[in-house]
Amino acid sequence: MIQVNPGQKLSVQSHNHRSEHWVILEGTAKVVLEGKELILSPGHSVDIPVKAIHSLQNPYEDVVKVIEVQKGDLLIEEDIIRYEDMYGRV
Repeated sequence: MIQVNPGQKLSVQSHNHRSEHWVILEGTAKVVLEGKELILSPGHSVDIPVKAIHSLQNPYEDVVKVIEVQKGDLLIEEDIIRYEDMYGRV
């Protein structure tokens, strides 16, 4: 499970070897997928295709909890390509 605290966001990233499926469990999530913004509430989900540039953000007051399912040939941390990151990991 991924937790994103209020005012926080995951890096803008992509993956060369995996796709992801996110299901929102709690809170309201702002998902940026290939330049389009999606606002998702509990029970909603989104598919992140291989190589798609994406980010999970929480500009709201409540914690966001998301289940992430990864699918692909190579499911490793080294498959993360970061473009922007508020924590200095680019």
